[in-house]
This record gives sequence, C-alpha cells and structure tokens, in this order.
Amino acid sequence: MTSPSMTLSPGGNGRDAPDSTGLEKDAAQVHADEKHIAPGEIAIGVVLGRTSEFFDFFVYAIASVLVFPALIFPFVDRVTGTLFSFGLFALAFVFRPLGSALFIWIDLKHGRGVKLTIALFLLGGSTMAMAFLPGYGQVGIVAAWLLAACRIGQGMALGGTWDGLPSLLSLNAPEDRRGWYAMIPQLGAPLGLIVAGGLFAFFLTTLDNADFVAWGWRYPFFVAFAINVVALFARLRLVATPEFQELFESRELQPAPFWETVREEGGTIVLGSFAPLASFALFHLVTVFPLSWVVLYTREAPERFLVIEMIGAVVCILAMLVSGVIADRVGRRAVLGVSAVLIGAYSGFAPQLLGAGAFGETGYMMAGFALLGLAFGQSSGVVNGSFTPARRYTGAATTANLAWLIGAGFAPLVALTLASKVGLWSVGAYLLSGVACTLAALAINKEWGRSAR
Repeated sequence: MTSPSMTLSPGGNGRDAPDSTGLEKDAAQVHADEKHIAPGEIAIGVVLGRTSEFFDFFVYAIASVLVFPALIFPFVDRVTGTLFSFGLFALAFVFRPLGSALFIWIDLKHGRGVKLTIALFLLGGSTMAMAFLPGYGQVGIVAAWLLAACRIGQGMALGGTWDGLPSLLSLNAPEDRRGWYAMIPQLGAPLGLIVAGGLFAFFLTTLDNADFVAWGWRYPFFVAFAINVVALFARLRLVATPEFQELFESRELQPAPFWETVREEGGTIVLGSFAPLASFALFHLVTVFPLSWVVLYTREAPERFLVIEMIGAVVCILAMLVSGVIADRVGRRAVLGVSAVLIGAYSGFAPQLLGAGAFGETGYMMAGFALLGLAFGQSSGVVNGSFTPARRYTGAATTANLAWLIGAGFAPLVALTLASKVGLWSVGAYLLSGVACTLAALAINKEWGRSAR
C-alpha cells in the first residue's frame, strides 16, 4: 500500500515533497499491510515520545541542582549558584514558542517527517552536548554561555516536537473515553522522572563524590540521545498512518502559519494558557524545587530524596489513571476545577512540611504528586476544541508552549528565591496564584468545559 503522504505535499496542494516523504517512507512500510491504527497503538507512540521529552527535561533539572551550581558557578555561594542555574533552566521555556514558530514553518515547507527528525535530533543533541560541557575552572564564564546555548537548543527543539499525536489520539478515542485518552500523553512526565531520577540515584550511590562530579553525572545526558532516536521512529510510524494523513488533509491536523494563528486565535490561546497553571506550577514545586531545598538546607542525601521523588512519580501515575476514569464520568472541566481547589488547600500548609524533617518531606511529596496526577492528567489540550479546525494544530502547540512558559518556566527560580528570602510559606502563596488563574480561566470560558466532555 502506498501511503497518501507519499504522493501529496505536507500542505495538501499536490506538489511533491521528496525531502519529507523520503523520511516517512520507511516508517509507513512498518504498517504497510494495515489499514487502521488503533488508539492503543497511537497511545504507545505518544507515551514514548512524551517520555523522551520529559527525560531530557528532568536530566537537566536534576543536574541544575546537583552539578551546575558547583561546575559552572563556583564563584558564588551555593544558593546563588542554584538560582543562576535555575535562570538558565528557564531559558528553554522562553525559547519554546520561538521553536514552535520555526518548526511550524519547516512543517509547512518540508513536511512532518523533516520537522520531527530535526527537532528530535536537536533535542537529543543539545542534551548530549551537555555531557561534554567544560567547567568554570577550564574556560571561565564561557562555560555558562555554552550551557545557555545547549538549554536554548533544548527549548527550540521542544517547541518543534509537537506532532499532533495527542490530538490524533483524542480524535480517534471513543466519545465516552475522551478523559482517559487525554490522560495518556501526560504519563510521559512521571515516566521520564523515574528514568532520570533512577540514573542519577544509581551514580550517586555507586560513585564517590569526586568521581560523580568529574564524570558520573555526564552519563544520563548520553542516554538521552539514544532515547530520542527510539522515540523518533515510534512517532514517524504514526505520522505516516492513513488516519493522520486523512485528518491532516481535512485540516484537523494541518499546521497553519504561526503569526496568523496568534492573530486570529489570540484570545483562545491566552485563556488556554492560563487554564492549566495550577497543575503546571505544582509540577515544578514537587519535582525541581524540593530537590534544591533539600540539597541546600538539609543534610539529607540527594540520592535518598531522588528515590522519594521516584516513588512520588508512581503515585502520580496512579492518580493520573484515576483522573481519566473520573473525567469520563463527570467531565474534564470538573476534574480541573476540583483539583485546582484541592491544590489551593494544599498550598496553605504543604510547603512548610519541607522544613519539618524527613516525615514532613515525604508527606509534602506524596500529597503533591497525588494532586499533580489528578490535575496534570487532564490539563492536556483542554481548549483544543475551541480552535477552528484550520488552526487547531498550531493553536494547540502554541497554547501548550505558552502555558509552560507562564506556569512552569520560572517556577523553580521564583520558589527558591521566595523560600530562601521570605520563608517556605511564600511558596504556598505563589502556588495559590496559579490556582486563581486556573479557576478564573475555567470560569471565563465555560464553553471549553462543554466541548471537552
């Protein structure tokens, strides 16, 4: 069987696009005898892709606490060095929207296969390049500029890894299972954390501090490249499916020009970016920030806390599964609203638990990951139905990137600054602001809730 994508250009205008179809041809042959790809198969490809992205994300996040303050910023105290590191951490989120604009243009001109291949190789390459990063002792402040360049590369690539597969999964899901299938792409986050945390915990446990600082921390960055290659082929297989091509040609998944989408759908993009802020802010306040607090202000071994985070990630997965079941019964908007209220209650007392010893830390982490699973499980694409079909693909990608920038990009930097200068209670106030944004966005546009049911 010849895939339609091998005869039509990515824009559906009939022109040949050999640079795109050549990359997609082998992927299409994997299912050459099949006429249908089940939602379950799409789900596997989506989870693999998202896990690879979040693995790269968490490898950098963990190193930004355990490695980069001493390696790149040894000329300042540990707290300031970690704040500088978190400043570079935010760069990826700043450049994600720019990456979206660039790679949507590549998609329009050269096709989905070319776009995905470049984006995933850039993501894996930028992450792997950090494994060769020299320290301040070798090249001075140039080390910080090199790290910033790698982080910008990660951000640009993440802006281009949007492939429409979560939308394809949702559009192929049974009507009464939309909440369940909306949850599936989000599983990549806790899975990526488990793999990244496990690798760092292993090297911290088996190596002495000198060896870990010298070379042990670099190995997880090498692994990232291999994971991205596997994810690339899993995703190319799916974007070459007849289902994807049919949706693409009907404009359900066809990219629209970036600036045109921003101009015509700006209100939906802005409100959609605020809808998941409670879960996005909580995301970094239970994964990145608490690790920095424990390393800087307690004597607890970082590998022990990484194990706690991995256990928390399992709790998050279970909570995500529950969110899918509940959302199919009561609606996604209801799950987002109730979980935001619960996060608001959590923000009033939970951050102080980080200063209450090992038992308090564990309580903060387990409760936080449970709430994260409920909220984050339904935060993907909640406004996609509000976009016009012609701009849904680009609008969904732009909304997701802007939401990460507003809700999560600066969260570790802000939280550590507040906690170190004001107190842990102020972190709860910061989280509460995200809750207010989510509830306000859901209240302003109730139509999203009806379309997401």
